[in-house]
Amino acid sequence: MSGKTGERKHQILQTLAEMLEQPQSARITTAALAAKMQLSEAALYRHFASKAQMFEGLFEFIEATIFTLANQIIASQPNGVEQARNISLMMLSFAERNRGMTRVLCGDALVNEDLRLQTRASQITDRIDATFRQCLRQAVTTGDMQATAQTSAIAALLTQLVVGSWLRFAQSGWQALPGKYANAQLQVILG
Repeated sequence: MSGKTGERKHQILQTLAEMLEQPQSARITTAALAAKMQLSEAALYRHFASKAQMFEGLFEFIEATIFTLANQIIASQPNGVEQARNISLMMLSFAERNRGMTRVLCGDALVNEDLRLQTRASQITDRIDATFRQCLRQAVTTGDMQATAQTSAIAALLTQLVVGSWLRFAQSGWQALPGKYANAQLQVILG
C-alpha cells in the first residue's frame, strides 16, 4: 500500500509540475489538478494535507536534485572557479528541462499561495548563494582566485545570474533560454 501511496504522490507532483509549465496559466487549483488527473479532490487530500504541502513536495525534489548535482560537481572538480561555473550551468540547464519547477523556484507560481512557500523559495536562493561562496573560498584557498577577490560579491552576482535567468525564462513564456549567453556571462563574472 505504501508503495502505491508514494507512487500516487509522485504522480500528483508530476502533474502539478506539468500544469505549471503552461507559461500563462492561471492559478492552479486543487479542483483543476484533480480534474487533470481524473481524481476527486478528496483523493488528492489523502496524499497531501494542502496545496501548500504539494508545493513543499516540489521544493524537496528541486533541492534534492540541484544540491546533489552541485555536491557531485564539487567532489569531482578541485578548482573552485570551475565548480562555480559548472554549478551555474547545471542550474540553468535544470531550469530549461524543468519549466514548471522553474516557475516555483523564481516564485512566479507562488504569487497567490501560502507566504511560507515564498520563504522556502528564498531559502533555496540563500543556499545557492552559500554554495557559490563555498566554491569561491575554495578557489582562493587553492590559489585559483586572487586572495583579494570579493568572493561574497561574486557569489551574489552568480546567484543573481541564475535566479534572474530563471525568472526571465518564465516571464518570456519559455522563449529566453537561461543558458543562451551563459558561457559569455560566466566568463565576464569568473574570468
